[in-house]
Amino acid sequence: MSKAEYKELVAFHPGYYLKEIIEDMGITQDEFAKRLETSGKSLSDLLNGKSKLSNEIALKLSIMFGTSADVWLNLQKTYNEKVIEIERRKIEDYEAGCAQLIDYSYFIDLGVVPIVKKSADKAKELLKYFKIASFNVLKTTDFLVNYRTAVSVINEKNVINSNAWVQTALNIGQQIDTESFDLKKLNSYVQEIRKMTLQNPVDFSPRLTEILASCGVAFVVLPHLKNSGVNGAVKWINKEKVILAINNRRKYADIFWFSLFHEIGHVLQRKIAMLIVGIDVEEMDETNKILEREADDFARNSLLPMDHYSEFLSGKDYSEGAIRRFANKIDIHPGIVVGRLQIEEHIGFERSNGLREKYIIHKKKQ
Repeated sequence: MSKAEYKELVAFHPGYYLKEIIEDMGITQDEFAKRLETSGKSLSDLLNGKSKLSNEIALKLSIMFGTSADVWLNLQKTYNEKVIEIERRKIEDYEAGCAQLIDYSYFIDLGVVPIVKKSADKAKELLKYFKIASFNVLKTTDFLVNYRTAVSVINEKNVINSNAWVQTALNIGQQIDTESFDLKKLNSYVQEIRKMTLQNPVDFSPRLTEILASCGVAFVVLPHLKNSGVNGAVKWINKEKVILAINNRRKYADIFWFSLFHEIGHVLQRKIAMLIVGIDVEEMDETNKILEREADDFARNSLLPMDHYSEFLSGKDYSEGAIRRFANKIDIHPGIVVGRLQIEEHIGFERSNGLREKYIIHKKKQ
């Protein structure tokens, strides 16, 4: 094309002006090509914007019309610059549209981006924060969150926000100082961490973060990002440091602790080359299924040891009084017992929710 347009921007190729000149001269393109000492094909490509105006053609045109070669070369330069501007505007508008799929205020609240109003500015800040060239990266179903499932189950908004949540967790985790990873030390702290279920978040949060950091684990708790379905993630930075991130979306104590122990289970698996992400999609490859089952088993058995739990089930008394007595006996939050009973359908989801404490976990802005 001899003319490129986008919104109010227009770029005129040198061929656009040559067409007008040929028409004013009242001659055919073939005759003009002969006068210019070039082939009809070369002239046609130039007139239709398929080729650039060369130095040789610029020189010949300057001789034909008594001008400087720069007059013609500047037409090409101006066209090139305007085309770049058009392409830049298209990209900016596209990225601004993608940015609207993400809740920008979420990142303002985290303190990782500045307050801006224009969608284009929001896109620039997010792209810089995520360290990506385009939101197309976050739209890729195997970038960070590996979706191996039917297209009907997920949509573009889910994918981009899930990847955004995980990248945010990784960015924050990178900034947390830890000691070198120590598997034995982490195992030795499991029981102390379990006892924290009886404490308030304001009391256990600092100690929990301290313990995990001393074991080489950077602990990140992030609020839920709208339209993301990520529950947690584990990513090894190197053999000495691993990031453990969980979503505080549901905020109930039992879900928080199960999620935490589930991710600790993934840390203990030591899959250093993998990024393990828990998502709200059932279909996944067999390797991930095995890892998820192992992490689930670790969380269940760590929180409610099977021998004690089986004994409690055998009594078939699931009243709130019985739940409290059992929880006190094994030093665990009663809400964790309720959550397990509900999931396993021993009681209905409407039962004993008064024992399922809701948490508010405040994290400092990064």
